[in-house]
Amino acid sequence: MKPLRLLLLGFYYPPDISAGAFRAEALVKALAPRLPEGSELLILTTLPSRYSAKRNTVPERESLEEGKVTIRRLPVAGGAGGMAAQAVAFAHYSRLVGKLTRHCPFDLVITTSSRLMTAVLGRWVARRSNARLYQDIRDNFVDNMPHVLPLGAGRVLAPLFDRLERWALWRADRINLVSPGFGGYFQARYPHQTISWHTNGIDTPFLEAVEAGAFSQGPIRSNGQPLRVLYAGNLGAGQGIERILPALAERLADRVVFRVIGAGARRQALCDAIRARGLTNVELEHPVPRSLLLEAYAEADVLFLHLNTLPSLEAVLPSKLFEYAATGRPIWAGLGGFPAGFVKNEIDNAALFPPGDVEGAIAALERLEVSSRPRPGFVARWRRDRIMDEMAHEVLALVKHGP
Repeated sequence: MKPLRLLLLGFYYPPDISAGAFRAEALVKALAPRLPEGSELLILTTLPSRYSAKRNTVPERESLEEGKVTIRRLPVAGGAGGMAAQAVAFAHYSRLVGKLTRHCPFDLVITTSSRLMTAVLGRWVARRSNARLYQDIRDNFVDNMPHVLPLGAGRVLAPLFDRLERWALWRADRINLVSPGFGGYFQARYPHQTISWHTNGIDTPFLEAVEAGAFSQGPIRSNGQPLRVLYAGNLGAGQGIERILPALAERLADRVVFRVIGAGARRQALCDAIRARGLTNVELEHPVPRSLLLEAYAEADVLFLHLNTLPSLEAVLPSKLFEYAATGRPIWAGLGGFPAGFVKNEIDNAALFPPGDVEGAIAALERLEVSSRPRPGFVARWRRDRIMDEMAHEVLALVKHGP
């Protein structure tokens, strides 16, 4: 087979810390060994912009797989604040992607997109290059928008983004949805498309930790010692941690110590709520490397998860669930809709409560068995490497055999 030239667009890529970054890296690792001799895979991403400590330690250009894979990390301004800052950062990213791909032919453009515009950018580049297009959709942005933007702005802008979504996806050669919960929305809008579902999964560092027995035993606790409850993840509007955790911490002051590791647009709101209530049983930390995150999981008694009370979030499948379940730790989760059903069907020793419901959360905590319980069946079924192997095969089929 002739050499191929592929382009992968993803705004985040390791060492950035996000679900999108880990997903993109896993796909690259699955694709690279399958590429014909002489092929090139170009990844256009950004320098870490949310965690400034990482920015100066990462090369802007990196070559992997004996030159078969090239990573270009583009410097962008903004990205560390709310949606306005993210829009500015994406505008810079788009301009640089357009410049770098202007005279470059590609056989296939792949995007991994949670906020739609990466998918729009991929459609534009693929059209200009006359390339096939694989769209990996990680969220339902148009459905979310009326609930996320303030002062009715979401409802005003939704028709524009609706048109952009249709333009980006209508002529894609393949669409993948990261959550089966998105099926109803996208299948109704794009009935002619063949849609697949390659979800998130358990990444290699967690698989290695499980195999090494890092989580085989829970932490040693003395009688009367408070439960150590960990939340590790994004602190944004989608999680709504600031709406539930301060009230829980106040109610459970003598029983629970919350450790929160994360960053995001609502982090300051969480800090303000903790300060306003005078809470001393909440430890708030910035994101840490995965090696330290694994240690934090091993030290926790219970893992906490919460999604906000937005209707659109009832279709998502949080990537954090896969990490949490791999550890064998009890899971205390405020979820509804599809993710709640996934937990009930797939994860044992997990207690659910309606998002935002403090009383329901306290009742759910009482139902948990506070002990480490390995989940080998779950780990085997939801390995990221296996999921990405299947996805890579599907991606390359577009240029090997056509749609």
